[in-house]
Amino acid sequence: MASDQKFVDFIIDQINYSEHVTYKKMFGEYGLYFDDKLFALVCDNRLFVKPTLAGRAYIIDVVEAPPYPGAKNQFLIEEQLEDRDWLKKLVSITVAELPEPKPKKKK
Repeated sequence: MASDQKFVDFIIDQINYSEHVTYKKMFGEYGLYFDDKLFALVCDNRLFVKPTLAGRAYIIDVVEAPPYPGAKNQFLIEEQLEDRDWLKKLVSITVAELPEPKPKKKK
């Protein structure tokens, strides 16, 4: 089942970093980017955040699941989607811990 654009818009609005957060559609699902860092996926209208040590400590009761078959587990965020401040803080600490993206090779 592909994700709904309305759900992606809701998540981006909740994160409330409009000047930094963008999305790219990928095979009916979405990748969420903070500037150039991929920090989350929206698959089947569920939010999956890349796992980090700081994110794990912040979430406390972590639920992990693969966003699609064959993928590595990521943090599945369900209960806190309505909590804008909590979600914004999770994104902030996750992005701070993720490595910088590798430079793209010139063609």
